[in-house]
Amino acid sequence: MIKKLKIISLVPSLTELLVALGLEENIVGITKFCIHPKNLIKDKVVVGGTKTIHLEKVKALEPDFILCNKEENTKEIVENCRKIATTHVSDLFTIEDVIALIQYYGRIFSCEKKAILIIDELNMKLKDFKLFIKDKPTLKVVYFIWKNPWMIAANNTFINHLLTLNKFENCYENLNRYPEITLEDLKTKEVDAVFLSSEPFPFKEKNSLDFNNYTENTNIVLVDGEYFSWYGSRLLKAFDYFKELRNRM
Repeated sequence: MIKKLKIISLVPSLTELLVALGLEENIVGITKFCIHPKNLIKDKVVVGGTKTIHLEKVKALEPDFILCNKEENTKEIVENCRKIATTHVSDLFTIEDVIALIQYYGRIFSCEKKAILIIDELNMKLKDFKLFIKDKPTLKVVYFIWKNPWMIAANNTFINHLLTLNKFENCYENLNRYPEITLEDLKTKEVDAVFLSSEPFPFKEKNSLDFNNYTENTNIVLVDGEYFSWYGSRLLKAFDYFKELRNRM
């Protein structure tokens, strides 16, 4: 009898991708942030968050593979996981990186056909979106991910890659990763829209008031952070959301 591969995913977006690849039965452990699909939280063992995990729970599950991400998980978590099982650490910046990862998972988890179907659909939706966005004007934006301190998404992030794809010019593309800024600094920028992400900080409509004294004639927009920061199969739904967002603006 062939032993069923057991996988622990410490990355919410990759957990969702595993399900899309037909590997739900292989998933034995997840994080408390693995909320898609919804049934996983009650069906699988929650081993912690993305920054802190219960190593004893991980060991007890006797996984064959543990999936981590350089941005989401700490170096300490990765090192400890490597002592337990084969650990793969993804590091994604572009859609091309995502496609390469889906191909890799298809190969190592023996689900190549599912992987090809996802990649084909992704490429089709990407091609369609590029036609949609081609003649749209470029808008200057700031993408906030956190409050107190105020933090934004800058260059060398997956978020920035998707902003560029949407013809949203990142006003802080000269900075790296997720820098802290002051709202006062917004006065020095020409900003068409301030994006307030739904995650990791759960910005709400009331947070628009925080910008009253710092932006003038600027659109304050609540955006779904999952579509801008979750890689994998979430991208299959993202392009319809991006079209709706652009039409709203």
